[in-house]
Amino acid sequence: MSLAAFTNVFAGNPLDRASERRGDADWLAERLSDPDSLAIALWNGAPLVEPTPKTAETPETKAGMRLAYFSARLARDVIGGDEHLLFLGLWKQVAVFAVDFDEPNDPSEGPLQGLGRFEDLRGLAVRLSGVEAAIAATAKGVFEWRRRHRHCSACGQPSDAADGGWKRVCPACKTEHFPRTDPVVIMLPVQGDRCLLGRQAVWAQGMWSALAGFLEPGESIEEACARELKEEADLDALSVVYHSSQPWPYPSSLMIGLIAEVAEGDATPDQTELEAVRWFTRAEAIKLLAGQIEGAFAPPPLAIAHTLIRAWAEGGPA
Repeated sequence: MSLAAFTNVFAGNPLDRASERRGDADWLAERLSDPDSLAIALWNGAPLVEPTPKTAETPETKAGMRLAYFSARLARDVIGGDEHLLFLGLWKQVAVFAVDFDEPNDPSEGPLQGLGRFEDLRGLAVRLSGVEAAIAATAKGVFEWRRRHRHCSACGQPSDAADGGWKRVCPACKTEHFPRTDPVVIMLPVQGDRCLLGRQAVWAQGMWSALAGFLEPGESIEEACARELKEEADLDALSVVYHSSQPWPYPSSLMIGLIAEVAEGDATPDQTELEAVRWFTRAEAIKLLAGQIEGAFAPPPLAIAHTLIRAWAEGGPA
């Protein structure tokens, strides 16, 4: 179900997460044994995919690739336990699971041979339909969390997967651990008819993007936006408007997209996170998105920064 007028890449997962069923071990076991239940696979964060058939013109066939679904029974048998298994939810009444391979050998040349190939999700996302990119991102986000939180943070003992993979429980001290999502504010500072973009030294030469930073404890979204603008570009925020958000499974962030009106004045990069900043008029921003400014380009459509720039450049006053 769509809850917003605009859905960014990795958002819009259509599955009914059926969270009330996660704690029912018997029900999950039945679904894993059900011949109708399906599974997807990830290998070190890369989903198993296959080309879409060309028999019909649909959003999925236009995308070029699709997730390679296979029997949940096979998933259960090859993965060998709950540690690498995740209940994603229900597609109508069909249960959908994900399995996580983190071994050195490619499973598509082993137990999943003939079912597809594994591809990096970042490069693949724009070739999947929006809903399938969101499903894959959900699985990747949870698996990345589990990979980094195999031990109890309270006592240090190994923890066990529970609730269909959505929880970890320490058998020693009984502490329960849940997937974490790290909120990040990503903002487009605007000043009249111009917006500010920055660049980091590690980015591809010529790429200009929105400013961003993690929220800190005890901080509102607006306060984090104002702090990051001051820290990174020495700009004072006057108002902050929410645009949209994006799950970002690298490894487990939520990008909170904002457009911030800033006070008059020049911007100065902090030289720690940003090596340079540059003002763009609306007309220049549109050219930047179209790749029509020599030596400069915007982030790809995959990124929410691209969305923010386009929304402001094409949408009139913020």
